[in-house]
Amino acid sequence: MTTLPSRAGTKGVPRATRERQVLAVATEEFGLRGYEATTVAAVAARVGVTKPLLHHYFGSKEDLYLACLNPVGDGLLDAIRDAMADHATDAAPTPLRVMGALFAALDGRREAWFVLYDGTLPPGSAGARRAAYYRGAIDDLAAVGTAGLLQEAGAGDPLDADALKYAWRGLCTALVRWWANHPEQSPEAMTRRCARLFAASRTILAVDDENA
Repeated sequence: MTTLPSRAGTKGVPRATRERQVLAVATEEFGLRGYEATTVAAVAARVGVTKPLLHHYFGSKEDLYLACLNPVGDGLLDAIRDAMADHATDAAPTPLRVMGALFAALDGRREAWFVLYDGTLPPGSAGARRAAYYRGAIDDLAAVGTAGLLQEAGAGDPLDADALKYAWRGLCTALVRWWANHPEQSPEAMTRRCARLFAASRTILAVDDENA
Protein backbone atom coordinates (compact mmCIF):
# COMPACT_ATOMS: atom_id res chain seq x y z
CA MET A 1 0.00 0.00 0.00
CA THR A 2 1.34 3.41 -0.92
CA THR A 3 1.68 5.77 2.03
CA LEU A 4 0.71 9.35 1.35
CA PRO A 5 3.25 11.99 2.35
CA SER A 6 2.46 13.31 5.83
CA ARG A 7 1.92 16.87 4.58
CA ALA A 8 0.25 16.03 1.33
CA GLY A 9 -3.01 17.66 0.38
CA THR A 10 -5.34 16.95 -2.52
CA LYS A 11 -5.65 18.95 -5.72
CA GLY A 12 -3.12 21.44 -4.44
CA VAL A 13 -4.92 22.02 -1.13
CA PRO A 14 -2.59 21.89 1.89
CA ARG A 15 -3.31 19.06 4.27
CA ALA A 16 -4.11 21.36 7.22
CA THR A 17 -6.68 23.21 5.10
CA ARG A 18 -8.21 19.98 3.87
CA GLU A 19 -8.45 18.64 7.41
CA ARG A 20 -10.32 21.76 8.51
CA GLN A 21 -12.70 21.29 5.59
CA VAL A 22 -13.29 17.67 6.54
CA LEU A 23 -13.97 18.54 10.18
CA ALA A 24 -16.40 21.30 9.24
CA VAL A 25 -18.36 19.00 6.94
CA ALA A 26 -18.21 16.03 9.31
CA THR A 27 -19.41 18.14 12.23
CA GLU A 28 -22.38 19.24 10.16
CA GLU A 29 -23.13 15.68 9.04
CA PHE A 30 -22.91 14.23 12.56
CA GLY A 31 -25.02 17.08 13.93
CA LEU A 32 -27.73 16.88 11.29
CA ARG A 33 -27.91 13.12 10.76
CA GLY A 34 -26.53 11.62 13.94
CA TYR A 35 -23.62 9.24 14.31
CA GLU A 36 -25.47 6.16 13.13
CA ALA A 37 -26.68 7.64 9.84
CA THR A 38 -23.47 9.50 8.99
CA THR A 39 -21.03 7.76 6.65
CA VAL A 40 -17.40 8.47 5.95
CA ALA A 41 -18.17 8.12 2.25
CA ALA A 42 -20.74 10.92 2.40
CA VAL A 43 -18.32 13.22 4.21
CA ALA A 44 -15.57 12.47 1.71
CA ALA A 45 -17.89 13.10 -1.22
CA ARG A 46 -18.98 16.47 0.13
CA VAL A 47 -15.39 17.57 0.72
CA GLY A 48 -14.25 16.25 -2.64
CA VAL A 49 -11.69 13.73 -1.42
CA THR A 50 -11.54 9.97 -1.55
CA LYS A 51 -12.72 7.78 1.30
CA PRO A 52 -9.24 6.18 1.67
CA LEU A 53 -7.69 9.64 2.00
CA LEU A 54 -10.16 10.61 4.70
CA HIS A 55 -9.38 7.41 6.59
CA HIS A 56 -5.67 8.19 6.20
CA TYR A 57 -6.16 11.62 7.73
CA PHE A 58 -8.53 10.71 10.57
CA GLY A 59 -8.75 6.94 10.95
CA SER A 60 -12.08 5.26 11.61
CA LYS A 61 -15.53 6.82 11.66
CA GLU A 62 -15.34 6.95 15.46
CA ASP A 63 -11.96 8.68 15.27
CA LEU A 64 -13.49 11.24 12.92
CA TYR A 65 -16.40 11.75 15.30
CA LEU A 66 -14.02 12.32 18.21
CA ALA A 67 -12.02 14.79 16.13
CA CYS A 68 -15.28 16.73 15.67
CA LEU A 69 -16.54 16.28 19.22
CA ASN A 70 -13.49 17.42 21.18
CA PRO A 71 -13.29 20.99 19.84
CA VAL A 72 -17.06 21.33 20.16
CA GLY A 73 -17.07 20.16 23.77
CA ASP A 74 -14.01 22.17 24.75
CA GLY A 75 -15.38 25.29 23.06
CA LEU A 76 -18.74 25.06 24.79
CA LEU A 77 -17.17 24.45 28.20
CA ASP A 78 -14.82 27.41 27.79
CA ALA A 79 -17.70 29.64 26.69
CA ILE A 80 -19.87 28.64 29.65
CA ARG A 81 -17.04 29.06 32.16
CA ASP A 82 -16.21 32.51 30.81
CA ALA A 83 -19.86 33.56 30.94
CA MET A 84 -20.26 32.37 34.52
CA ALA A 85 -17.09 34.18 35.61
CA ASP A 86 -17.95 37.46 33.87
CA HIS A 87 -19.85 39.13 36.72
CA ALA A 88 -18.12 42.52 36.73
CA THR A 89 -18.67 43.53 33.11
CA ASP A 90 -22.20 42.29 32.55
CA ALA A 91 -25.22 42.93 34.73
CA ALA A 92 -27.28 40.25 32.98
CA PRO A 93 -28.26 37.25 35.13
CA THR A 94 -26.10 34.15 34.83
CA PRO A 95 -28.59 32.03 32.83
CA LEU A 96 -28.88 34.75 30.20
CA ARG A 97 -25.10 35.22 30.01
CA VAL A 98 -24.69 31.48 29.53
CA MET A 99 -27.29 31.35 26.76
CA GLY A 100 -25.59 34.25 25.00
CA ALA A 101 -22.24 32.48 25.28
CA LEU A 102 -23.70 29.28 23.82
CA PHE A 103 -25.18 31.12 20.87
CA ALA A 104 -21.88 32.91 20.21
CA ALA A 105 -19.90 29.67 20.44
CA LEU A 106 -22.27 27.91 18.03
CA ASP A 107 -22.53 30.72 15.52
CA GLY A 108 -21.85 29.37 12.05
CA ARG A 109 -22.11 25.76 13.22
CA ARG A 110 -25.40 25.46 15.07
CA GLU A 111 -25.67 21.75 14.37
CA ALA A 112 -22.53 21.20 16.48
CA TRP A 113 -24.67 21.14 19.62
CA PHE A 114 -26.24 17.90 18.42
CA VAL A 115 -22.84 16.28 17.92
CA LEU A 116 -22.57 16.43 21.69
CA TYR A 117 -26.20 15.45 22.37
CA ASP A 118 -26.40 12.50 19.96
CA GLY A 119 -28.65 9.63 20.97
CA THR A 120 -27.40 7.31 18.23
CA LEU A 121 -23.87 6.81 19.57
CA PRO A 122 -23.05 3.14 20.19
CA PRO A 123 -23.41 2.47 23.95
CA GLY A 124 -20.08 2.02 25.68
CA SER A 125 -18.06 3.29 22.72
CA ALA A 126 -15.23 5.79 23.07
CA GLY A 127 -17.41 8.40 21.40
CA ALA A 128 -20.31 7.80 23.77
CA ARG A 129 -18.02 8.00 26.80
CA ARG A 130 -16.40 11.21 25.63
CA ALA A 131 -19.74 12.83 24.81
CA ALA A 132 -21.02 11.81 28.25
CA TYR A 133 -17.98 13.46 29.83
CA TYR A 134 -18.73 16.77 28.13
CA ARG A 135 -22.44 16.59 28.91
CA GLY A 136 -21.65 15.85 32.55
CA ALA A 137 -19.23 18.77 32.74
CA ILE A 138 -21.84 21.11 31.26
CA ASP A 139 -24.45 19.76 33.69
CA ASP A 140 -22.07 20.40 36.60
CA LEU A 141 -21.63 24.00 35.52
CA ALA A 142 -25.40 24.33 35.17
CA ALA A 143 -25.84 23.02 38.71
CA VAL A 144 -23.44 25.65 40.03
CA GLY A 145 -25.13 28.39 38.03
CA THR A 146 -28.63 27.50 39.19
CA ALA A 147 -27.78 26.84 42.85
CA GLY A 148 -28.49 30.45 43.73
CA LEU A 149 -31.85 30.36 41.97
CA LEU A 150 -32.89 27.30 43.95
CA GLN A 151 -31.75 28.88 47.20
CA GLU A 152 -33.71 32.06 46.50
CA ALA A 153 -36.78 29.98 45.69
CA GLY A 154 -36.44 28.01 48.92
CA ALA A 155 -36.19 24.69 47.11
CA GLY A 156 -35.28 22.21 49.80
CA ASP A 157 -35.72 18.89 48.04
CA PRO A 158 -32.32 17.53 46.92
CA LEU A 159 -33.92 16.29 43.72
CA ASP A 160 -34.90 19.83 42.74
CA ALA A 161 -31.37 20.50 41.50
CA ASP A 162 -31.37 17.30 39.46
CA ALA A 163 -34.74 18.12 37.92
CA LEU A 164 -33.62 21.64 37.09
CA LYS A 165 -30.46 20.28 35.44
CA TYR A 166 -32.54 18.20 33.02
CA ALA A 167 -34.94 21.07 32.43
CA TRP A 168 -32.08 23.44 31.61
CA ARG A 169 -30.48 20.93 29.22
CA GLY A 170 -33.81 20.47 27.47
CA LEU A 171 -34.35 24.22 27.23
CA CYS A 172 -30.93 24.79 25.68
CA THR A 173 -31.46 21.97 23.19
CA ALA A 174 -34.92 23.23 22.23
CA LEU A 175 -33.69 26.80 21.71
CA VAL A 176 -30.70 25.70 19.63
CA ARG A 177 -32.97 23.50 17.52
CA TRP A 178 -35.34 26.43 16.96
CA TRP A 179 -32.36 28.63 16.11
CA ALA A 180 -31.09 26.09 13.57
CA ASN A 181 -34.45 26.37 11.81
CA HIS A 182 -34.18 30.18 11.72
CA PRO A 183 -30.80 30.91 10.14
CA GLU A 184 -31.56 34.61 9.88
CA GLN A 185 -31.42 34.94 13.68
CA SER A 186 -28.05 36.18 14.97
CA PRO A 187 -26.57 35.17 18.36
CA GLU A 188 -27.36 38.64 19.65
CA ALA A 189 -30.97 38.41 18.48
CA MET A 190 -31.33 35.01 20.16
CA THR A 191 -29.92 36.35 23.41
CA ARG A 192 -32.42 39.22 23.37
CA ARG A 193 -35.18 36.72 22.61
CA CYS A 194 -34.14 34.63 25.62
CA ALA A 195 -34.22 37.75 27.81
CA ARG A 196 -37.81 38.38 26.73
CA LEU A 197 -38.80 34.74 27.24
CA PHE A 198 -37.20 34.59 30.69
CA ALA A 199 -38.96 37.83 31.69
CA ALA A 200 -42.30 36.53 30.38
CA SER A 201 -41.82 33.28 32.30
CA ARG A 202 -41.23 35.17 35.54
CA THR A 203 -44.37 37.23 34.94
CA ILE A 204 -46.49 34.16 34.19
CA LEU A 205 -45.24 32.32 37.26
CA ALA A 206 -45.80 35.37 39.44
CA VAL A 207 -49.40 35.63 38.24
CA ASP A 208 -49.96 31.94 38.93
CA ASP A 209 -48.60 32.37 42.47
CA GLU A 210 -50.98 35.27 43.10
CA ASN A 211 -53.95 33.19 41.89
CA ALA A 212 -52.98 30.12 43.90
